[in-house]
Parts: sequence; structure tokens; C-alpha cells
Amino acid sequence: MAIRVLKLFLVVSVISCLGCSPVAPWQRGNLAKAEMAINPNPNVTHIREHVYTSREASQGGGFSAGGGCGCN
Repeated sequence: MAIRVLKLFLVVSVISCLGCSPVAPWQRGNLAKAEMAINPNPNVTHIREHVYTSREASQGGGFSAGGGCGCN
């Protein structure tokens, strides 16, 4: 049982170390493209969140603070 836990720990640690690999200068241009962003269309997302909160008459689960009464 302890060997399995050790093997799992080693696999997780190796995978986490792979995420820290350096990025070459010629690869940074590809990573800086708009398609690589977590949210490629922030304006569209903001409008959709606004429409959703307007329809639901409440705010919640998003990034904004406040309650359904409109007070922020």
C-alpha cells in the first residue's frame, strides 16, 4: 500500500514539474495570441453575464459582488 502511494506521489510530482518548463522566445508569440487566452472574448462574456443577471433578477456565482436587490 505504501509503495502505491509513493508511486502515485512520484507520478504527480513529475507531472507538476513538467508544467514549469521554460518557453522559448519564438514560442511566446504563439502563446500571446488572442485564441490562447482563457477568455478570448471578454466583451461578449460581459454582455452575456449582464443579460443573464437581468433575466434572473439576481447576481451570483459570477465575479461580481452584491445581491439580487441591485445593491453592490
